[in-house]
Amino acid sequence: MADLKHNDEFLIEEVKFADVMEDGFHDHHHGDKYQSNFITHYIFSQDHKMIAKQFLITGMFWGVIGGLMSLVFRLQLGFPEASLAWLKPILGKWIVVSDGVGTLDPQFYYALVTMHGTILVFFVLTAGLSGTFSNLLIPLQLGARDMASPLLNMLSYWFFFLAGAIMFASLFLSTGPFSGGWTAYPPLSGLPQASSGSGAGMTMWILSLVFFVVSVLLGGINYITTVLNLRTKGMSLWRMPLTIWAFFITAILGLLSFPVLVSGLFLVMCDRELGTSFFLNEIFVGGQALEQVGGSPILYQHLFWFLGHPEVYIIILPAMGLVSEVLAVNSRKPIFGYQAMVLSILAIAFLSFIVWAHHMFMAGVNPFISNIFVIFTLIIAVPSAVKVFNWIATLYGGNIRFNPGMLFAIGFVSLFISGGLTGIFLGNSAIDIPMHDTYFVVAHFHIVMGVAAFFGMFAGVYHWFPKMYGRFMNDTLGKIHFWGTMIGAYAVFWPMHYLGMAGVPRRYYSFTTFDFSSQFAETNQFITIAAIITFGFQIIFIVNFFYSIFYGKKQTTRNPYGATTLEWTTPINAGHGNWPGGIPAVHRGAYDYGKGGREYIPQIEPVSDEEKLFDEEHAH
Repeated sequence: MADLKHNDEFLIEEVKFADVMEDGFHDHHHGDKYQSNFITHYIFSQDHKMIAKQFLITGMFWGVIGGLMSLVFRLQLGFPEASLAWLKPILGKWIVVSDGVGTLDPQFYYALVTMHGTILVFFVLTAGLSGTFSNLLIPLQLGARDMASPLLNMLSYWFFFLAGAIMFASLFLSTGPFSGGWTAYPPLSGLPQASSGSGAGMTMWILSLVFFVVSVLLGGINYITTVLNLRTKGMSLWRMPLTIWAFFITAILGLLSFPVLVSGLFLVMCDRELGTSFFLNEIFVGGQALEQVGGSPILYQHLFWFLGHPEVYIIILPAMGLVSEVLAVNSRKPIFGYQAMVLSILAIAFLSFIVWAHHMFMAGVNPFISNIFVIFTLIIAVPSAVKVFNWIATLYGGNIRFNPGMLFAIGFVSLFISGGLTGIFLGNSAIDIPMHDTYFVVAHFHIVMGVAAFFGMFAGVYHWFPKMYGRFMNDTLGKIHFWGTMIGAYAVFWPMHYLGMAGVPRRYYSFTTFDFSSQFAETNQFITIAAIITFGFQIIFIVNFFYSIFYGKKQTTRNPYGATTLEWTTPINAGHGNWPGGIPAVHRGAYDYGKGGREYIPQIEPVSDEEKLFDEEHAH
């Protein structure tokens, strides 16, 4: 405990913690000594902590790529008359120069929109968020040496890396990457001749997504098995932190829904290469009727959205879990309504599987069936509201520490409320019909799913950075990053609601040719400038992140936040196996803050006789 002399604030609690560690350990008889070299430690690592870092840094790379793509097509939307010739050295033939004026090729515009959506939804907010924190926290917070299968865990990252490499390579095809939208609806996806981006770019897109799904399945099986089988002594399901509940349910969602996407993509490949007609029917290309008849593009929509809607919660549930933990730790209060929070996660997960057709109100779905999906869509607001109420109740009256992680967690709650309320409009089929495929939809899902999930991810990175690297990120830069991103995100996406209510459609290359939409030219300019500035604040985060890995303030105590969960009982720079001796046993729930006159009580501390007496008295 020599490192504790640098931090007097938690010295007393750490000494108590040391006493408990002496008596409260039991061993899983798992090998403590791991031999590794540079390759096995940093590249083909089987340590869950290193794999978490690999997922995080790869996700950050893809976040930059996806963000830059959005800036390019935002330049087209905000300044359609401006010359983009200065981008020609980067984008090559996709910038068409005539009389010294460079314009973005319309086909490449659609490719950018498609790649932006694919990259952000799958590579950043699914793999980057869930892959990072599921790997980092599941063994540490459950009291396990590692994942159930470290080898499969390693393979899950490398299948993700391979998927990313294939997608990245498609950007350099002469015909360009896939340009039919991230949902890949037929016939743009089912006919290689439909557009230039429907050829090799689409084939590589499918191949990339298949490898990505393999990664998700390998990781999900590992997460579920670890949660069910490798919890330490005393760690019952109702003592698990909400982070673990979120990762556990997310893994189940992925395991049940992603294979459905692969089945749909397999049938698309059959239509493309074998002449089948699963999704194609009575299509004319260049005035000539194709032979494919009898297929249903609506069938593809059902298959896609059966994944696509659970995917929304595969993204947002891990962020909810991270935010719940950060709010409790930095409010110095127990999470309000722990069991209600768990049950709301289960309810959201169940309902997410029976609302997929609310994406299809304009697809000719029977109105009676639409009403069923409307009802269940609106019911999802109930467990979501439970979580929001409990987060606010956790904050109320708390001794709040406004560090960057806490700020992003509070920002998440704000975004989830404001973005979620607009979902009530779109969940109603009567209102969704005029709003469908307008910027109102773009604004809604970017705020509630995109930006909110990023805020959860940022909260997690700032909070658990010391656990990953043994150092702290710079607080001042973190707060600048928060305020710039918070204000910028609302500046980018809130005006889009008004564009959508005016009927401005999404995915259009230019609005200057339409009188009703050209009046919003200044609004589009404002959104574009706000997007560029907001992206600049993400550069501050990236600089802070990589600088802090090497030069950040060193962590000098095992439990710098005064948290109760098990990850803060490991050494500051824990080796493969996490605990050098036995694994700590658990005696209480994850959120014992402000109890019995103490600021916090670690999970490994046995319940005292006074606590038992207090609980018995209040039980009656």
